[in-house]
Amino acid sequence: MKIVQIEKGKWQDGLAGLSEAYRLFGPVKEAEFHIFAELSKGQAPDLSCLNTRLSPKSIIYPQSEALLEYSLDESREDHHIMKEVKTDYSPRAILGIRPCDAKAVVLVGHNFDTPEFKDPYWIKACEATTMVGLACDSPCSSCFCTTAGCGPFHEEGLDVLLVDTGDAYLAKILTDKGAKLVQAAGWDTTADAAADQQLDTLKQEAESKISAFVTTDGLKQVDTTELYNAQFWEEVSFSCINCGTCTFVCPTCWCFDIQDENSGKSGKRMRNWDSCMFPLFTIHGTGHNPRGTKLHRVRQRFMHKLKYYVDKYDVGIQCVGCGRCVRSCPVNIDIRRVCELMNNYGSGQDTCAA
Repeated sequence: MKIVQIEKGKWQDGLAGLSEAYRLFGPVKEAEFHIFAELSKGQAPDLSCLNTRLSPKSIIYPQSEALLEYSLDESREDHHIMKEVKTDYSPRAILGIRPCDAKAVVLVGHNFDTPEFKDPYWIKACEATTMVGLACDSPCSSCFCTTAGCGPFHEEGLDVLLVDTGDAYLAKILTDKGAKLVQAAGWDTTADAAADQQLDTLKQEAESKISAFVTTDGLKQVDTTELYNAQFWEEVSFSCINCGTCTFVCPTCWCFDIQDENSGKSGKRMRNWDSCMFPLFTIHGTGHNPRGTKLHRVRQRFMHKLKYYVDKYDVGIQCVGCGRCVRSCPVNIDIRRVCELMNNYGSGQDTCAA
């Protein structure tokens, strides 16, 4: 894998070249927080931010997305016929995505791109997107990526990995898409022979700063029904207010709802993010709700991420350890603590502390 060196003085010139061939997205400051947004002409991503409040998953999987459109006007020959909405799938690049968020796209792909089922909207967006990651040299205190199948220099899901070395970036080209982007930017100065060793040293330093962790070695073996009926769910769910914040900030949550939105005789079929934490998420047409209490909903969230996903796909947990839900939960429900309870269930260490 080739490593090139990008002098920071040439970074902006490269972005100008990229803007001719790609729609560029990156972290930008908005009020108190950083978000991922499309960059305007001449705008550079703010790579100084520690992490964004929301992951960039909406660039591939929009919060609201028009899928089909139709007309109810019977004077038209095509009335009552669903037609696919034209969507811009031109090449785009996400600059400064963190390795955990790139790995999250891989995990979501186990649901949207399988041998049996393929979501064309998600797949087309992924194929159009080049991921330029930024390694974390100063992880957040709530990050636990190294024990969640990821890490501050993790490469899975990325096309290029950028590492900040002070006056320059070392760019590790990981895929053909990444090589094409680097070439389009004109960043073609090959790094010296010591670059590999430098990256390895920086990776070890970054990983040593992560103090939070989860233990997942027992999740596969624990009996699903017994875990479902565990006594600790009452305590875990007690403070939850079902606000859904955890699911909206999570880069691996994929739940959605389909709705038709009409205006006069025109309409669109929309896909919108939804949340298993909302009471309406599972309500039936009869009014019956199989997850009618917050205990049911909290249990579903954690069982899906930490048990059902593990059993179905056998690729680890549906979590990359970004810590966003830990930082954002208004009542301090901590996935790391819940994972410990679930992992240790039946071993005599599963007591839920007050």
